[in-house]
Amino acid sequence: MKRLFDICSASIALVLCWPLLLFVALLIPLYDGGPVLFRQTRLGRGMRPFSVYKFRTMQDGEITRIGYWLRATGIDELPQFVNVLRGEMSGVGPRPLTEQDVVRLGWDQRGAAARFRARPGMTGLAQLYAGTSARRSLACDRLYCQHPNVFFDASIITWSVLINVLGKQRVRGWLARRRTGSA
Repeated sequence: MKRLFDICSASIALVLCWPLLLFVALLIPLYDGGPVLFRQTRLGRGMRPFSVYKFRTMQDGEITRIGYWLRATGIDELPQFVNVLRGEMSGVGPRPLTEQDVVRLGWDQRGAAARFRARPGMTGLAQLYAGTSARRSLACDRLYCQHPNVFFDASIITWSVLINVLGKQRVRGWLARRRTGSA
């Protein structure tokens, strides 16, 4: 069921977002002449490596002017819908990490095994609520992996779309207030 949801969601998103994808694909080389896409090897389900796709946001080690906007809105992640269609990723799940990040965080140990049983996601609970520590991110990933369901995914996707439209800082502020129960 989740895979069918992923295929339908990614297909619909690509159809709806194609004008934006085309605009960004034209804008990146216009501003800095570099390639449009960035590819990086990440570890997926079962810690198997795959190439993740993103819009390129850096040049010569610096974030580009367009890159700041792409990152702030999350638009740099949209090419990953191709990874979802290919079955390498899901719409929702633990973020895929580089092998170096997995080792640096100590997530190559047994305590992090659950996050690698799930297909990695474009977005996830850790992207919405964590971000401050590796321990908190791992706790969010474990929680998600223990309670996977389409309704939970739909809620995470809704908040993630709001981040894309309204910006990460604003939506994360709302989520933090929601989590603590303050208005």
